[in-house]
Amino acid sequence: MHAALNGLTVLERGWLSSNNIVIHAAGDEPGTVLVDSGHVAHADQTVALVRHALRGQRLQRIVNTHLHTDHCGGNAALQRAFGAPITVPPGNAGAVAAWDTLRLTHQSTGQRSERFVHAATLAPGEHFMAGGRRWDAIAAPGHDPFSLMLFDAREGVLISADALWEHGFGVVFPEIDGEPGFDDVGATLDAIERLPVRVVIPGHGAPFTDVKSALGRARSRLSGFQQDPARHARHAVKVLLKYHVMEERRIAHDVLLQWIGATPNLLSLWRRFGTAHSDSPVQWCDRFVDELVAQGALSRDGDDVVDR
Repeated sequence: MHAALNGLTVLERGWLSSNNIVIHAAGDEPGTVLVDSGHVAHADQTVALVRHALRGQRLQRIVNTHLHTDHCGGNAALQRAFGAPITVPPGNAGAVAAWDTLRLTHQSTGQRSERFVHAATLAPGEHFMAGGRRWDAIAAPGHDPFSLMLFDAREGVLISADALWEHGFGVVFPEIDGEPGFDDVGATLDAIERLPVRVVIPGHGAPFTDVKSALGRARSRLSGFQQDPARHARHAVKVLLKYHVMEERRIAHDVLLQWIGATPNLLSLWRRFGTAHSDSPVQWCDRFVDELVAQGALSRDGDDVVDR
């Protein structure tokens, strides 16, 4: 483990659930802070993992970098288990209060979530103290317009969420709806490059230290999407399909097709990129199911589509 991560526990979860970062209390701090809470399908597991990681300390606060379902799905269960207040980016606060799942993208992506109540917001330029460290909130639009990164400048630790992974970044959701997002991704990558980062804790995957190479790969990927937005659209369709099958683990093919026809993000992508290739969003997206099976990301078992 990198020395800069001393006092932190990174619960590396995979892809349906985001990583969870436990910032252990130091000195006379009143308790531990948790960053992001995984998916609702893993909520009981998240509670158990966090309880073990707390080592008897109090969970003082939950901070969400953004509110996609893989980052906030455990909020409600953790709130019930530990009574910890939840802090969200201010751009999401109104949607959380009204529980507007369309504005939160949960409905538009066709994904499950559980309602929770937030107690505070954390805006870019603000900070909080945890683990004897100052964590500065940095705007990270692109993947999500309201997403935050958290940076400990003294130790050079960046909690990047889905703004930077070791091998890329998250789907650019504004682009799915025809809104600009690629330039925001580039600006966020530039912001990361200006920081004295020693180690990155991404939203998915293990922490890494070769930030320069990760930024290079991310910029190459971004350039490809900018030159060919249809490439990003195809990638987004596959991500949404794979993610839903991950949620369900196994789903009848005809039920999956019904879900495709009712999912706003997939309809939006078809209208912009698929009408020349198929007569319906269901027909278009079903081709990507076949591709995911051929690639080994999904499999078929009789009439069912199964996660792999």
